[in-house]
Amino acid sequence: MRLAQAQLETNLAKGLQSLYVLVGDEPLAQRECLDSIRVAARKQGFDERTSLTVERYFNWQQIQTYGQSISLFSSRRLLEINIPSGKPGIDGGKALQALASQVMQDTSVIIILPTLERDAKNSAWFTALEKQAVTLTLDEIDAADLPLWIGGRLAQQGQHTSSQTLDFIAHQVEGNLLAANQEVQKLGLLYPKGELTDETVREAVLNVSRYDAFQLGEAVLAGDTARTVRVLQGLQDEGENAVAVMNPLMWSLRPLVRIKLAEMRGENIMSAMTGARIYGDKQILVKRAMARLSLRQLEAALQKLADIDKTAKGVMLGDAWLEISRLCFGLAKVRGR
Repeated sequence: MRLAQAQLETNLAKGLQSLYVLVGDEPLAQRECLDSIRVAARKQGFDERTSLTVERYFNWQQIQTYGQSISLFSSRRLLEINIPSGKPGIDGGKALQALASQVMQDTSVIIILPTLERDAKNSAWFTALEKQAVTLTLDEIDAADLPLWIGGRLAQQGQHTSSQTLDFIAHQVEGNLLAANQEVQKLGLLYPKGELTDETVREAVLNVSRYDAFQLGEAVLAGDTARTVRVLQGLQDEGENAVAVMNPLMWSLRPLVRIKLAEMRGENIMSAMTGARIYGDKQILVKRAMARLSLRQLEAALQKLADIDKTAKGVMLGDAWLEISRLCFGLAKVRGR
């Protein structure tokens, strides 16, 4: 069953399904869908959550072992399987087909995938998942539709403004849903319900911190180590949360993987960048980064960010800010061959 995001809440209210598949690269949509499923799971007595990330040497036997094990702490469990590459391999494909054909008792499973290439969409493992799962495609919002999307988000918190102001906000965030959502939430915190004047919104949107995580992503892509260090220090000094820094970093790096794969297939790079919603001056940054960073380095960076996210949330031991600093400086200092 394929659902739109708007239908997810209604579906969850009827009870958690045994299998969900989230497909897409839009980080805000992914985060909100996951949060909705997790909240519904807690309300319905799913007191145990396990998260697995499929890496290069991932042992797929873990899935079967998990299904056969019995929880000591909860009768109902939530299992999340994140496959950042979208390529489970031969063993993984077999494991996913088996997972689709045999439901785990008292367990709901969420499989998280990026936007899939045609071969993956037509694969036996994905076909098997689609037949059994509630599938959500996490589509990106077209630039032309972003003002309407922002207006809808404002309406959810009881606010509204002119179409010109919605266009202004959309232009400021440059198509980034995470940034757009942050601006909407900020307006909700700063002003009461009702109409927001053009001047009010412009003042709030333009009154940003000296440093932000998007500047960090630009410095990393540009290979500017001095600026990378300066922005990192500025974000820490301003008390920015590590989790709030990681999402924009993922948003900056994830499209590069898609463009790199397109380049390897011999496709037109400019078309690939347009497809990944990279426009204007950002295309120069991306070209510079593409010349420096390999596909392996980019995929490893995204995997590292997933690990840092666990550290920041207390799931893994470590210093999230230290790991972010090491990763960003390491990517920025890589020089082209």
